Amino acid sequence: MQIVVLNGSPKGDESVTMQYILYIQKKFPQHSLKIINISQQIKKIEKNQEKFQDIINKIQAADGIIWGTPVYYCLVPSQYKRFIELITEKNVESAFKDKYVVSLTTSIHYFDHTSHNYLRAISEDLEMKFIKGFSADSRDLMIPEERERLIAFTENFFHIIENNVPTSKHFLNLNPREFNYLPKEKVSEENKIDTENKKILILTDSLDEETNLGKMIKRFRIAFSGKTDVIDINDIDIKGGCLGCLQCGYDNQCVYKEKDDFMEVWDEKVRKSDIIVFAGNIRDRYLSSRWKMVFDRSFFNNHVPTLLDKQIGFIISGPLSQIPNLKQIFSAYSESQGSNVIDFVTDEYGTSEEIDSLLQNFAAQSIRFSNSNYVQTRTYLSKGAELLFRDAVFGGMKFIFRADDKYYEQHGLYDTFPQNDKNAKKMSDMLIPLIENNEDFRKQFYANIKTEMVKPLKRIVEDPDK
Repeated sequence: MQIVVLNGSPKGDESVTMQYILYIQKKFPQHSLKIINISQQIKKIEKNQEKFQDIINKIQAADGIIWGTPVYYCLVPSQYKRFIELITEKNVESAFKDKYVVSLTTSIHYFDHTSHNYLRAISEDLEMKFIKGFSADSRDLMIPEERERLIAFTENFFHIIENNVPTSKHFLNLNPREFNYLPKEKVSEENKIDTENKKILILTDSLDEETNLGKMIKRFRIAFSGKTDVIDINDIDIKGGCLGCLQCGYDNQCVYKEKDDFMEVWDEKVRKSDIIVFAGNIRDRYLSSRWKMVFDRSFFNNHVPTLLDKQIGFIISGPLSQIPNLKQIFSAYSESQGSNVIDFVTDEYGTSEEIDSLLQNFAAQSIRFSNSNYVQTRTYLSKGAELLFRDAVFGGMKFIFRADDKYYEQHGLYDTFPQNDKNAKKMSDMLIPLIENNEDFRKQFYANIKTEMVKPLKRIVEDPDK
């Protein structure tokens, strides 16, 4: 069979992801795997119609497709995202229809599921036959059991194609509403919100006031009596997307430093703001690839949170509620940065008056939360991420992510390993022998555990000012 591998790694053939593909080719020589380096060549693909059409011709002739890509910030790299946009821009969706397709990603499993969800949803939007994907840790290929898992996965992929097995659909088609938002042009002085010297920054990929997004941004800004800054991310000099080169791992200095303005804008504008609003139009199942480039390039900070205690909000035009995967990605991003998510405001439902009210309240909340230094309680989205990153760095990536390692040491994150909790270890050493060897004690222990668990909490409730 002829299989086309759409390579999402900016590193081309010399990528971790492609080693998995090459391993598959060695194990299944009866099938031909044609690798096309999409992300590495995206600028040429975008500008050269002949090159783009050649890729489409190969896809049309293929028996199956593999989305092969690393995971960058909960999704595919921005260069890959741009190729997906080109499919609809150039009206070549028909080339993908009814093709069997699978996703194969490499990462440390940080939000790899949202990347797979995205690729599956995009494939189903293109009316492809999606087979459940494969998510590998970057080092799994060195483990015999994981190689066996990859072989079994690949055998199933080929079996389904050869036998024309039907596939299920997991995502409904998006159904954005046709709605022209007509905001209130003015806000009375008594209803305007004092910025109280807070630095408010809106980052957007469109300021066109003929669009709902542009009008929502304008309405948000006039809610304040003071200054708000706006940056159109299209105006930032960004030479290219993240290359995955990891040179920033040593000292948080991007390989693009002094070649473009991204680091300066991030450090001088974004990090020095108190309230940051990300505003964009939904494009397929995400925002634009330009937005993805901004998030990817911010990875020069590695896993060090650089927006600690900031207030972050989102103004989005499009059917956000129909894409819970996207909302989870943005929530995870904000939480992992140590920020507080104020709200998501969209134009997907409500009258113009109701959207006005949402934006007005959004503005008021941003100041109120900023003044009180409120940051929401962290959830699994960031707690799990922190432990995953910490263990990965501590366990074998210290020599790569030197800046992360130093940050974790300085901020005591390595001290949170369970084996470093001396009191917990002492208690376990004392109780485990009793629980395992004394039946009467075990029964009494589990009979009273509910009461014992709440005792220390009740003492706080009884004396809240203690």
